[in-house]
Amino acid sequence: MDIRQEINVLIVDDYIMMVKIMRNLLTQLGFEHITEETNAFAALEKLHNQPFQLIISDWDMETMSGQDFLNSVRQDKTLGEIPLVMVTDTSKLECAHATKEAGSAAYIVKPFNILTLKSKLVGVLGEF
Repeated sequence: MDIRQEINVLIVDDYIMMVKIMRNLLTQLGFEHITEETNAFAALEKLHNQPFQLIISDWDMETMSGQDFLNSVRQDKTLGEIPLVMVTDTSKLECAHATKEAGSAAYIVKPFNILTLKSKLVGVLGEF
């Protein structure tokens, strides 16, 4: 069975247009089970109520920073092993280091294309 059909993906971004773009790209890559959340607190609740195998989150969110969201996921014993890919509009080196230190599986700088997303996801999930 294709791994993309087995993976439940959670997109967390407070900018609805970015959520739609990310959903579109993931769908083009063959992912079928995609859940969206524009509020990081609500996303944490969803993570406790539904199994996810991949999280893609924005770094710069209003309700809770991406770093705080990532820290919350990593500190939770039931969620800590879920791969989390951080997406940001800053290419500053210190931001990349901060996401890695906090435990992100990968880091993507906006704007990006489908090839960049696929490359990052292959690095996290393996070839698909």
